Amino acid sequence: MSDELKVSYRPELRDPVLVAAFRGWNDGGQGASLAAGYLAKVWEADRFAEIESENFYDFQATRPMVSLEDGMTRKLEWPENGFFHAAVPGTARDAVILIGTEPNLRWKTFSGLVLGLAQDLGVERMVTFGSLLADVPHTRPSPVTAAATDPELVEELNLEPSRYEGPTGIVGVLLDAARRASIPSLSLWAAVPHYVSLAPSPRAALALVNRFGELLSMDVDTEDLETAADEYSEQVSEAVSTDADTAAYVEELERRVDLLSAEEELPSGDSLAAELTRFLKERDEEEERDDGPDGPAS
Repeated sequence: MSDELKVSYRPELRDPVLVAAFRGWNDGGQGASLAAGYLAKVWEADRFAEIESENFYDFQATRPMVSLEDGMTRKLEWPENGFFHAAVPGTARDAVILIGTEPNLRWKTFSGLVLGLAQDLGVERMVTFGSLLADVPHTRPSPVTAAATDPELVEELNLEPSRYEGPTGIVGVLLDAARRASIPSLSLWAAVPHYVSLAPSPRAALALVNRFGELLSMDVDTEDLETAADEYSEQVSEAVSTDADTAAYVEELERRVDLLSAEEELPSGDSLAAELTRFLKERDEEEERDDGPDGPAS
């Protein structure tokens, strides 16, 4: 292993999936990092490796933090990228969880370290978490988009192929590296209300964890996250109620979301036509059976 990748021990893993989330550009409302951190907590994951920060950060842009321990001892905390592993309850597989901070420098090398470790551990699938600011209300479940670049994965999980064009973060670079390494990967993004962008969003984290569990057939205990999401919604609602313009704006967002939800519940013209064709065909077949070769049954 490279000196930049420090591995304490190599865990023995079963059919492992790699989950990755990064603080920074890919982490609006901290939804992505909260989701990955929650999985590590609820699955009681153990840390076994990390990427040394020295060569991947501009410390004037991503500064180390100083904190106090016991009110006296000063502790210096550098940007971290830690790898954790855990057994996934109710399944015959394990998870590797990477929780980090988007690097400033040498993204290709950084991604190579991540994918090199993933290959060494036998990772067979990677999932990245992201969260972005959008025009969504805090009172409704956070919408999550799921996309993949691997055609087989798109078909298997009934996903949309990624059509995004524009600037990307370390998540996009990591997904491209996984594609070149022939590791099927998918990306989950949750929307966070832009009017509370500075507040951590457990509602976005909950949406990511639920979608992750649904796609990978994992039953994740989200009770604590659901409680935090409800408290978040109540606190934001209380803050919003103090400003009439913001409250009116949130009501308009709610109206839009509810309208779209109602439209999605209505069958499309194509589905109605297909259903009518099926019904007429089944009726004709039934009539043919009743008539028989000698005409209508008496």
